[in-house]
Formats: sequence, C-alpha cells, structure tokens
Amino acid sequence: MALLAKDTLGHDPMKGVAVVFRAKRADRVKIVVWDGSGLVMYWKRLDGSGFKWPPIVAGVMRMNGAQLSALLAGMDWTRMHAPRIPQPKALA
Repeated sequence: MALLAKDTLGHDPMKGVAVVFRAKRADRVKIVVWDGSGLVMYWKRLDGSGFKWPPIVAGVMRMNGAQLSALLAGMDWTRMHAPRIPQPKALA
C-alpha cells in the first residue's frame, strides 16, 4: 500500500504523510503512516454506517488532522468548525 501511494499518488508515507485508503462502500478505511521506526497500518470499519468523505480533487482527498480524527470517530467532520475567539478590545 505504501508503494501504491508513492507510485500512483506521489505521496510517500515514509516522509510523514498519512495515506488513507477507503473501501468502495465507504464503511472501511486503512491508514498507512510512518511512526519513526517502521510503517504502521491502521484498519477500521464502521458498523451500520459509512464514513463521510471529503470531495475528490485531482484524484486526491485532503484532510487535516482534526478532520481525520472526526472521520475516524464516525462523526460528520464537515460540521466541525474552529471556535470563534473574540478579539480583545484596546485599552484607552
């Protein structure tokens, strides 16, 4: 899977990129990532539902770490937003 990611997608898991593969039914996911001492493959399947995937752009789906964590938890990551932090008011 790491070689497939490197040759086909141009992303090398051995350089810190976590590569996520999904099943056709979108209910299973495999993640290949380098942990510093070797390649690790994580596998997860959701019972009774599927993962909510991002759109494909140029053959690749891109997510940040928080979105991937929400996806793996079975949550709808599109509904996650950064909290609004009010700007401090200047003292006169």
